[in-house]
Amino acid sequence: MAAAAAAVPAAAVVLPRGRRRTLSVLSLNMWAYLAAYELPHDDPEALEARVRIDYPIAVDRVLGLGEAPTVRLQRGFARSGYINRVERVLVWCHWVWFAVPHASVGYVLLRRPERFPAAAARMYAVFDLGAMFYWAIPTAPPWYASRHGRFDLAGPSDPAHPAHAGDADPAGGVRVRRMMIEYGEQFWGDRWPDLYDVLGGNPLAAMPSLHFATSLMGAHLLSEVGPVAGAVGWAYALTLGTALVYLGEHYAADLLGGAALAEAVRIGAPPLTPAARRIVGALEMLSRRTAAG
Repeated sequence: MAAAAAAVPAAAVVLPRGRRRTLSVLSLNMWAYLAAYELPHDDPEALEARVRIDYPIAVDRVLGLGEAPTVRLQRGFARSGYINRVERVLVWCHWVWFAVPHASVGYVLLRRPERFPAAAARMYAVFDLGAMFYWAIPTAPPWYASRHGRFDLAGPSDPAHPAHAGDADPAGGVRVRRMMIEYGEQFWGDRWPDLYDVLGGNPLAAMPSLHFATSLMGAHLLSEVGPVAGAVGWAYALTLGTALVYLGEHYAADLLGGAALAEAVRIGAPPLTPAARRIVGALEMLSRRTAAG
């Protein structure tokens, strides 16, 4: 982890100013983030011993007026054993997120290059700060809590109700489904296990939702470029938020945590800018000395 983090300023010092250095710094920062995200799950048993399961359920029951929004949505609209067209769109909205934050920053570079350094700093600060929470408070998502019997998707007493069509929970009712996995197995077939192995490095990293946090930050950055780009960014962020809760990937509480993180970075960026510039200036000085020596 230390080596991955040290690679970021090292690249800024060793490489000459230009696009190569910019791309290297951003890529190495994401490499460090991935290391921080995945490392806690290198020892799954130790991580499971520390994971928090109950507090987001309690928060979501308050937000959902007595019932977690994921449970309410799946019971009201999902049909067990089947993924409808709307649900497929929501799954794809989830999948394309892996490109959306970086595409948002790239769009700023293309259209408003003078805003790019600040935009990149804000976006990747959200990633880096979020990873710290995953170490400090590992939190389980709804599908994991359901597997461990914390709540179930009980339907009406009528056995013919769709909620009783499958996915039986030994404790009664039907478990919260993880529709992304269900559809991934259908769509990708034999390739799915390898894809999921690459993208799902830590299943107990739900609070805050960086899917939502980075999408909100992307919406803010795109809004600074223009109203049309901003509208696209906000439409995506809101759709993704709905998808994350409906599909069983995140609690509404996780989304609130992600929103708070994104806003904290956005609001905190201006007062921290002078300190950031001093750090950049020091790295530039080291870079010049390296080039001269």
